[in-house]
Amino acid sequence: MKIIIAPDKFKGSIDSISLCNAIRKEIVSLYPEAEVLEFPLADGGDGFSQIIQHYFGTASVATQTTDPLGRAIVAKYQYAAASNTAFIEMASASGLALLSSEERNPYKTSTYGTGLLIRDAIRRGATHILLGIGGSATTDGGIGMADALGYMFLDEQGDPLEPCGENLSLIHEIVFPESDFLENIQFTIACDVKNPLCGPTGAAFVYGPQKGATPEQVVKLDEGLAHLDTLFMKFFTRSVADVPGAGAAGGLGAGCEIFLGARLLPGTQYIIDHIDLETHIASADFIITGEGMVDEQSVQGKVVGHVASIAKKHQKPVHVICGQHEKSDAHLFLLDKVVTLSSFADSVEASINDPLRYIPSAVKNIL
Repeated sequence: MKIIIAPDKFKGSIDSISLCNAIRKEIVSLYPEAEVLEFPLADGGDGFSQIIQHYFGTASVATQTTDPLGRAIVAKYQYAAASNTAFIEMASASGLALLSSEERNPYKTSTYGTGLLIRDAIRRGATHILLGIGGSATTDGGIGMADALGYMFLDEQGDPLEPCGENLSLIHEIVFPESDFLENIQFTIACDVKNPLCGPTGAAFVYGPQKGATPEQVVKLDEGLAHLDTLFMKFFTRSVADVPGAGAAGGLGAGCEIFLGARLLPGTQYIIDHIDLETHIASADFIITGEGMVDEQSVQGKVVGHVASIAKKHQKPVHVICGQHEKSDAHLFLLDKVVTLSSFADSVEASINDPLRYIPSAVKNIL
């Protein structure tokens, strides 16, 4: 019997490498003769750097940057010297996990720290930068990142604006960098969602509330992102409002398209292709995948959706271990069985705080 384990992390609970190890340990205890292969995955958000290092053998680089509220911090990214490639996880500088619940406010947060990481990687000699975007605390359309890279955003009086969500609607002019140091850098953006930039399924309405936005702020942020796209038309002669993934990370997807000339691709697919996961799935008896919350978004660029789609292509059963499950017709046809850790715990909080305690029960339930 050949079993593939290929989950994402359970955000705020357990990383995907530790999760794979725990699931494998339980499977082997039940079926010692089974061939069990572990493929921890990430979609571009939190944990992306860890998975890149796991598969690519990159070196960690620590550098000074700022958090979403502009406070000085040290963050790390991954660097492959042989190919002059930097792998940057935007969440390490601009992520929601860096803020307390009281500090969350997408009016004030910025991707400026992510731009500083990019600058550092270019100074180091990077000619290709792969930026994982997800888990952001921001809804600034990438203007913070762009500001750190030399762009300026001016109001009607010609004064520079602080690059944050609150000021999107006030931008009157975009000033290009004096230096052309971005010109020969190849940018690839690993993106975990397909949302457009604005509108009812855009960055502000779908993700703004979880970043601390009030209903009134959500409307204003959406208007600001729509205004930013009109500026893209004026200064860059193209709109990216409807590009799949433009709304990722509070509109950073759109900002990367415009300011960096980047190419957006699913972060999960980038890793899946590198490790040739489809070949292993095609020869397996069944697959176990998972993430913290399985819901309708799970099939919109997330790990579970990618793995399940490949498995169904090869007519392999897909079993899911997750923290919680919000049933939806949009994904049920892809999944043969979904087991939640919270169903074995006294509370959801208990399953989040001590997932290793409940993983054996989940594996036994599946097998």
